[in-house]
Amino acid sequence: MGKQRVLSGVQPTGNLHLGNYLGAIRNWVEGQNQYENYFCVVDLHAITAPHNPATLASDTYTIAALYLACGIDLEYSTIFVQSHVSAHTELAWLLNCITPINWLEDMIQFKEKAVKQGENVNAGLLNYPVLMAADILLYDADKVPVGEDQNSIWNSLAIWSSD
Repeated sequence: MGKQRVLSGVQPTGNLHLGNYLGAIRNWVEGQNQYENYFCVVDLHAITAPHNPATLASDTYTIAALYLACGIDLEYSTIFVQSHVSAHTELAWLLNCITPINWLEDMIQFKEKAVKQGENVNAGLLNYPVLMAADILLYDADKVPVGEDQNSIWNSLAIWSSD
């Protein structure tokens, strides 16, 4: 049996901070020879909030370079930019077509961020969990280190896989 597959990523919304390093990247580096690793820069997730396209593009490559600077070794890991793999948006579209809107509206992340965006809440924010589910399904990930606020996405995946 082969190594388990890990998928994780960071949004390119500025420079990495100590929390990114201590909470995620340090663990990626320490365990990278134990797993088949896919570490991405999740730029599609970043566009669900107001942003400057030129800054986002620049920050995307900076984050990828910082992955390397922090010790991600390309012998053990693949680093990629989410938007450069069209399958992410293609699968997200297919999943959006079968995802009930009320599931998405009930998600804590959407409710909290929608309040901050006011009247101009975009559909991308609503569909953020579907894109994340597409990311996970595309790579058939065994491990997806996520924050506590994203656990509801795992519940959605369980529902989809049981149908």
